[in-house]
Amino acid sequence: MELLPIVPYEQRAERLAALWARGGTFDPEIERAVQEILQQVQQQGDAALLALTERFDGVRPPSLRVPEAELAAAYEAMDPELKAIIAEAADNIRRFHEHQRRTSWFVEDGDGVVLGQRIVPLERVGLYVPGGRAFYPSSLLMNAIPAQVAGVPELHLVSPPGPSGWPHPLVLATAHFLGIRHVYAVGGAQAVAALAFGTETIPRVDKIVGPGNAYVALAKKMVFGRVDIDAVAGPSEIVVLADDTADPEFVAADLLSQAEHDERASAVLVTPHELLAEAVRARVQRMVAEAPRRAILEVSLARYGACIVTPSMTEAYAVVNELAPEHLELIVRDPWAALPHIRHAGAIFLGPFSTEPVGDYFAGPNHVLPTGGTARYASALSVDDFVRSQSIIAYTAERLRRTGPRIMRFAEAEALPAHAQAVAVRLARLAEQAPDSAVRSSA
Repeated sequence: MELLPIVPYEQRAERLAALWARGGTFDPEIERAVQEILQQVQQQGDAALLALTERFDGVRPPSLRVPEAELAAAYEAMDPELKAIIAEAADNIRRFHEHQRRTSWFVEDGDGVVLGQRIVPLERVGLYVPGGRAFYPSSLLMNAIPAQVAGVPELHLVSPPGPSGWPHPLVLATAHFLGIRHVYAVGGAQAVAALAFGTETIPRVDKIVGPGNAYVALAKKMVFGRVDIDAVAGPSEIVVLADDTADPEFVAADLLSQAEHDERASAVLVTPHELLAEAVRARVQRMVAEAPRRAILEVSLARYGACIVTPSMTEAYAVVNELAPEHLELIVRDPWAALPHIRHAGAIFLGPFSTEPVGDYFAGPNHVLPTGGTARYASALSVDDFVRSQSIIAYTAERLRRTGPRIMRFAEAEALPAHAQAVAVRLARLAEQAPDSAVRSSA
């Protein structure tokens, strides 16, 4: 099995096509199963949640809502060193997202008219958190903290129960640390359904965020429109753009850091230096042989890994922008000079010491990023995802006198006479009250 094959620039099309084909489609059997689950929860509420949890997770939780005493106990039992690390990471994440906070604004537009934009947080957000070995406390921090900074008053967390009947202890402990009190022992597509439709115990939310398996992703896709969602996330991916100054060991380690996520993860080196590509590939072979997640790495690197060798940096930039990767590292002589050439990427890591895991855990910017080429139009999760902007219009009689006839003409051009009439009745009333000013304004 060839890991991280070297692909000449002229032969890149087939390899890139394989990368793009990884996401976006679901097994028809999964689609049917998810549709049935959504309907069952919508019709039967809590009873369906308990039955489906027992069926899929092999356990019946003592109650759907986790008592706050269980959250506090899990936090008290957490390893003190891990507590301190999570607290420091949370501080970094919160500080970064505070810079994204938007405020309402209003302007006077003459004639006493006031126009503006009002920023209002979503009222209720659902957080999906995987359980078992797939649980990542960092993802809970990245999803919950921007919502808290935005001012969302209610966060409702769902996560599948383990053998104890409650979600993973780290889920409970991290939720307690973040001050999240609404936690429910239910996962899978049924948890998404509960958040979208509401049940006797779990209220309907306005938006659902957080990672999950194919059933969760498809359920989120199906309920979109009834509620908002963050995205239908695909497999993780990393691209490293490197020149002859790059350390092959650094590059190899960073490629493996994403390839180990799952068998559909993608890791790609783009470089104009074939010697570097060969050196990185050799190091990857050695590192995979000793890696604890070797089985996953061998599949992902063979199917979706590549060293694409370009004629020059110009073509290298073009390949990167074509891929529009979730994570992009610039391990080049002058990364700040390279940055303007990059148009499409979810997160960009500059220089040899900005390794991708720094962004996953600690730096502060959000690690919930667009995948599968969607970085061409999508952005990282942010405070903006948890607020709405409302347009504010406060017109005056004087302004309506001046602009009303033009508004009516516009409405009539669109064959919407009731629109014109809504203005006409006001102009008529104003004319009755002050006929002289009405005559002057229409002159």
